[in-house]
Amino acid sequence: MANPKTNAMRILDKEKINYVVYTYENKDGKIDGVSVAHKLNQDVNKVFKTLVTKGVSNEYYVFVIPVEKELSLKAAAKVVGEKSVDMIKVEEINKVTGYIRGGCSPVGMKRVYTTVIDKSCENFEAIIVSGGKIGCQIEINPKDLIELINGKTEEITQ
Repeated sequence: MANPKTNAMRILDKEKINYVVYTYENKDGKIDGVSVAHKLNQDVNKVFKTLVTKGVSNEYYVFVIPVEKELSLKAAAKVVGEKSVDMIKVEEINKVTGYIRGGCSPVGMKRVYTTVIDKSCENFEAIIVSGGKIGCQIEINPKDLIELINGKTEEITQ
């Protein structure tokens, strides 16, 4: 049986953006980005995770970084013009994005948030991000992703 389309996929289809769907087994509970990259037999530098933060201003910001890296909160705050940003609590992810932890895609959130993708994405013709649910990833040209979500690239990892 074919996997049903996620909201992220429907948006990509509507915008006529090419993407490839990858699925992986998640019954073992290993849904962290590095485990997912290994399950998909992909370079950990090409697989990106989506992180949501909140600034001092109470605005939310989205950062998309390679799964093996850590977000530099200092660099992230500077890029979005905040004094500081902090990761939101896991319990807030669904309320803010419409997604759940482990299935948060930069495409198709409840609202359009300022989104910054790590500059390393420019090293690849395609990167892999969450498809919008656990067990589903999408491979997409980073330029297409940036244009679709009105994002930008900066060095935001440590």
